[in-house]
Amino acid sequence: MTKNPLYNALLAEVYILLIVTTMSFGTRNLPKEDTFFAPIAAITLFTLSAAVMGYLFIFKPLTLYLDGQKREGTKLFLQTVSIFAVITIIVFIILFSGVL
Repeated sequence: MTKNPLYNALLAEVYILLIVTTMSFGTRNLPKEDTFFAPIAAITLFTLSAAVMGYLFIFKPLTLYLDGQKREGTKLFLQTVSIFAVITIIVFIILFSGVL
């Protein structure tokens, strides 16, 4: 894990892109009716996503914080979240603009 907040935020966005791409293309061949496994898959994916995002956003800042570098850890966390917020805003601007 790196101390670069831009890298961390971009990795989170790449993870989301991979999940969405897999779901978009992967669900085309699924049966139309829901099965017993649909909610299991959804909750499993949610849990995996929470773990991945927790690692990308919290692991390094928390490590720094607990190692006595409280200011640096807090700064890294806030910068990562801020950059990810900007990426999120850009995604919504693209969504609502109708460009794609």
